[in-house]
Amino acid sequence: MKFSAQEEYGLRCLLRIAKFYSVEKPLTIPEISRSEGLSEHNAGKILRVLRLGGFLESARGQIGGYTLKRPPDQIFISEVLLFLGGRLYDDSFCDTHTGMSDICTNSIDCSVRSLWKMIQDAVDSVTRKLTLKDLMVNESLIFDLLNLNPKLIDPIGTAEINNELTF
Repeated sequence: MKFSAQEEYGLRCLLRIAKFYSVEKPLTIPEISRSEGLSEHNAGKILRVLRLGGFLESARGQIGGYTLKRPPDQIFISEVLLFLGGRLYDDSFCDTHTGMSDICTNSIDCSVRSLWKMIQDAVDSVTRKLTLKDLMVNESLIFDLLNLNPKLIDPIGTAEINNELTF
């Protein structure tokens, strides 16, 4: 399961702009592209999509650039991800993954469908709670905000193990 580049960079661009919301400073495409390590072309495409989605406003001219259309505490991560890439799983999923048949051979009793639904529900339960403002903090505070223990997410410390495995 992967998130798309548009979702990743879209969120990063929104966060970058959100950090300047309180001082009402618009950010330009060159500023955003430099700070996020994107080409100006890609940054411009992503910002256009976010503007069309109703997350950003743009202004031309000497003091132009991009600003949030709503305050950071009113932009939920779930709505951003839904707009940028859609849901990981929805009810029409089985209709488009039927193999060579007209309907899925497991349409009556499917444990895989249940798995995808549980994963989608877990993602939704987190992203519906989080706003851009919530993500404008130190990474470790996100776990506190969601009452999550990082060890529960990586119970055997594979991230630490992988970091130690250098050849």
